[in-house]
Amino acid sequence: MQIDNLLQQVSFIKEIDKLKYIQRKTRLFNSNRHENDAEHSWHLAMMTIVLAEHSNQPIDVLKVVKMVLIHDIVEIDAGDTFIYDTTKSHTNTHEELLAAKRIFGMLPPEQAQTFIDIWQEFEEGITNEAKFARAMDRFEPLLQNTSNNGGTWAEYNVDYTKVYEKKKAIKNGSDTIWNYAEDLLNQSVQQGILKKANP
Repeated sequence: MQIDNLLQQVSFIKEIDKLKYIQRKTRLFNSNRHENDAEHSWHLAMMTIVLAEHSNQPIDVLKVVKMVLIHDIVEIDAGDTFIYDTTKSHTNTHEELLAAKRIFGMLPPEQAQTFIDIWQEFEEGITNEAKFARAMDRFEPLLQNTSNNGGTWAEYNVDYTKVYEKKKAIKNGSDTIWNYAEDLLNQSVQQGILKKANP
């Protein structure tokens, strides 16, 4: 049984290497190179460890780290949906659920179910851990775009209202980080790297 588990786990480990090939729209800090999903997940895990003290509520940090490492694995099958995409919803899709069942289903059953549960908890965004994990997920690209003269905001002509609408989810996980993020958004408008739509 133990060797069977190990073989399934190694197959899963090989499969998730594909996450390194999923390109995101955002670019690395002060760079023209696009970030991949694996880099994004690692960065969120580190941000969680470093910024956990700013959570609005007490959180299980290890659980949040698991969430941010797991949350984008479904994109191996489903692809990365740009958060400001106007043609495809960025919310949990049937496509992503099928991906979760296939990829996490490579693991031994009990472990597979644990991973699916953590992924679904992140997607639902209701628990304290999920709120903080989602705050990290929204905060990282904001920092990237401000380091890159507006980055994807400028590239895809995304205005302040749309950005604010997506980023305010940070507040659910951390008022402190949201206050900082909101200041960054306002500074970005003043610097001309984030445009306000004409009235």
